[in-house]
Amino acid sequence: MLSALIQFNPKVGDLAANAEKILAQAKRAHAAGAQLALTSEMALIGYPPRDLLLYPAFVEAARVKALEIAQGLRDLDLTLVLGSVGQSGSGRGRPLANQALVLKAGEIKAVYAKRLLPTYDVFDEARYFEPGDKPLVVEVAGVKVAITICEDVWNDEAFWPRPLYSLDPLADHPPFDVLANLSASPFSVGKQKLREAMLASLTKKRGAMALYANQVGANDELIFDGRSVAVSQNGEVVVRAKAFSEDLAFVDLAAPGPALPPDGLTPEEETWGALRLGVLDYCAKNGFKSVVVGLSGGIDSALTAAIAVGALGEGQVYGLIMPSPYSSAHSVTDAEELVKNLKLAQAATIPIAPVMAGFDEALAPLFKGLAPGLAEENVQARIRGSLLMAVSNKMGLLLLTTGNKSEISVGYCTIYGDMCGALAVIGDLYKTEVFRLARWLNRERVVIPENTIAKPPSAELRPDQKDQDSLPPYEELDRVLVSLLEDKMTPSEAAKISDPSVVRQVAALVRQAEFKRKQAAPVLKITGQAFGLGWRMPITCRSVFMEAI
Repeated sequence: MLSALIQFNPKVGDLAANAEKILAQAKRAHAAGAQLALTSEMALIGYPPRDLLLYPAFVEAARVKALEIAQGLRDLDLTLVLGSVGQSGSGRGRPLANQALVLKAGEIKAVYAKRLLPTYDVFDEARYFEPGDKPLVVEVAGVKVAITICEDVWNDEAFWPRPLYSLDPLADHPPFDVLANLSASPFSVGKQKLREAMLASLTKKRGAMALYANQVGANDELIFDGRSVAVSQNGEVVVRAKAFSEDLAFVDLAAPGPALPPDGLTPEEETWGALRLGVLDYCAKNGFKSVVVGLSGGIDSALTAAIAVGALGEGQVYGLIMPSPYSSAHSVTDAEELVKNLKLAQAATIPIAPVMAGFDEALAPLFKGLAPGLAEENVQARIRGSLLMAVSNKMGLLLLTTGNKSEISVGYCTIYGDMCGALAVIGDLYKTEVFRLARWLNRERVVIPENTIAKPPSAELRPDQKDQDSLPPYEELDRVLVSLLEDKMTPSEAAKISDPSVVRQVAALVRQAEFKRKQAAPVLKITGQAFGLGWRMPITCRSVFMEAI
């Protein structure tokens, strides 16, 4: 039996467009000879729908649209397993269920409700759904197909040292030949290797083939990389759909073909593909064709602009250079060289010295007798933020912020200044990773000026300023941040592997910057611990995590 994995890019809430694409792909699958087709989790409504689910009219509209899809396939010998939502029907608990609908001959023949509802990291499914309590096996052309949804297959005690749930939906499952899984698994660097290893373990244990249909595309800060797979009974990946792109992948269950080599994308290739897709979809799905980026001559703004060009094209990125009296000459020339390297169709330079003078004059009576310092430095950043927002408003351009994860972590950014913008493109990349990605980007030709990569990082808000005047070297800073943020160490624990004085300084900065992060632009998530949905630290707190060593 030929089966198809429908890997497409939904827009959350756009039922009509999503249904049209699903129906078209299902018909393509049938035309190629497929008798079974799977979509991703909640494909009809797009994942994650969040509080759209609280509106009964939206859920009802999804039900009606699912029936329309079924009717559109009524004359085809095709079973479509469609990800959607619906009423749980349990009469208790939350009213909705995360569902897989089995469509055949113009009808919904069966319904499966997701049994394991994740509530960690970016997931909050227990807010909306009641878990299912029954397995589902459907027969298609004599093949017994077990229907599951995403998390349902991520709790096998033979694979995980510590399963998250007391229930394993597959532990006592009725017999089946094929394990079908509808998934919306967000991207993080290296995650595909984990997915395939987990599915390989399951298929060998169960002696059954696995079909895994994953969502692709970006919705807000979450990026979905696709890479849907079919895994044989021997644990070999025999089909793998494209990364970061829509695809329709086929597998013959009777003769699945030879094993494929491991997914060959490097961390840099994965990161580039994810961030590019994140920018592309954020703009396209929110009605923007073009963006504006403030170009300082530094590496962060250079990499952000390069990603934007990779996503939207060189003619859709506007660069604004805003030198101050403290900007070095090479910073301006580096920014100008970047404009040429990226072939930006639009770029402008606005010196901010006259605006700074106006602020100084207005504030002089209030600041009389006070030494210049952080307030004056922040004014510069806020002037630039105002200019960028003015260009954004006047020209209808989406403003991208350029801060990296190291800066956002320790508050080395100015609220209402360089934090202005709609999307933090590299906000989940530590500074050392920014350098690494920039060097990778330059592997064949110079995209980011070599001087931009080589020079010491500086905000250039005062004479001869360097980032390391007030921060540890980025290699050391990032190592400590990984300990505190990713590995969840207390400062005392982190001090056993890093300089205690540096750990003390960094932990204090992380705590103090929490209020800024609550007002930051959405961060494109590419790691297991990004700021945003998966970071829920209180602003007001006292914890051992933040205590002095």
